[in-house]
Amino acid sequence: MFRMSRLSPALLAVSLAGVLAGCSTTKSAVYQGEEFSETSTFSHDFASSGPATCEAVRRTLLSQGYIIKQAKADLVDGHKHFQPESDVHVEIEFNVVCAANDKLGKSTTVFVSATQDRYALKKTNNSASVGLSVLGSVSMPIGSTSDSLVKVASETIPAGQFYDRFFGLTEHYLGLDGGAPVVDFDDEPALPTKSSAKTSDETSP
Repeated sequence: MFRMSRLSPALLAVSLAGVLAGCSTTKSAVYQGEEFSETSTFSHDFASSGPATCEAVRRTLLSQGYIIKQAKADLVDGHKHFQPESDVHVEIEFNVVCAANDKLGKSTTVFVSATQDRYALKKTNNSASVGLSVLGSVSMPIGSTSDSLVKVASETIPAGQFYDRFFGLTEHYLGLDGGAPVVDFDDEPALPTKSSAKTSDETSP
């Protein structure tokens, strides 16, 4: 004859506490991952003035197909649309601030944050109102549907190679990698103008 073993009250209490602790465990809050580290790759230093740096940022975004919403001497905003799937739409929005590091304007820190918004195609049933003299206005479905984009997710693109490529191309437009440098917003256009060859009439006395 077999006897069923019984747990002692103390052991039963410990086991129950462990189960409850496992069930009550929650994920840490999102803000706990914010380190506020000085080595964050959301910023980059350039040996150039703020207006010239923001102009290089503007050209960087334009060269990649971004639509510029606003461009000033100290900030640039732009966005670009993507459609990775037939019913999915993605929009990336850049927010860039150019902050001078000294009064002479020879050094600038670029702070950049790119947000990715994701939209999904949703179908909506349409209905029409039919007026009846006895019953008044009655809403009746007419069997048609319309498609609309609904935002389903939004997040800031994390630091990594995405921003490294952005800063690298900005350096190119600043001429820091040997390319042709750009000028400030208030200066003359950087595109060189070819001097026209003098004609024989101009060179003749």
